[in-house]
Amino acid sequence: MAGPSFFSKLARLWRHRWIDAADVRRALPPEAIERLGRRVAASERRHSGEVRICVEAGLPMSYLWRGAPARERAIMMFGKLRVWDTADNNGVLIYLLMAEHAIEIVADRGIDAHVSAEEWAAMAQRMTAAFREGRFEDGLTQALEEMSALLVAHFPLAEDQADRNELPDEPVILI
Repeated sequence: MAGPSFFSKLARLWRHRWIDAADVRRALPPEAIERLGRRVAASERRHSGEVRICVEAGLPMSYLWRGAPARERAIMMFGKLRVWDTADNNGVLIYLLMAEHAIEIVADRGIDAHVSAEEWAAMAQRMTAAFREGRFEDGLTQALEEMSALLVAHFPLAEDQADRNELPDEPVILI
């Protein structure tokens, strides 16, 4: 089977270089980023999990050159942001690649053992629908609420237990 054509590779390269910081700020202005950070903090006060949101304008050239998918970058960011490094192995990364409106959910083994691949895929599909309509904050908020419900169900905090907050709550924006 043949790979992508030269023109499709060129179109992808153009799309990733065309999207920039201004596009990310239009989709998620600073106030929206602050609200998302507060929502992550509020979520984490209810469970022992850690949720990170990472938004990237476009893939780095090294990924584009190899034709790497968004999933590969999301997995790399999962490690780089240390989402895997939680005491209960229950960290989750919500990764949004603006250039492709690609959504990836990367979950550590603790929470992934409780959630089926179909549930993760359905959650990503619901986010994709919101993003297609230009409702980026709404899509991320909905995903965060769904993620919180899963983490509360499987990793609730006891009444006398305080959240350790092992990772920053603020979304990471990569331009």
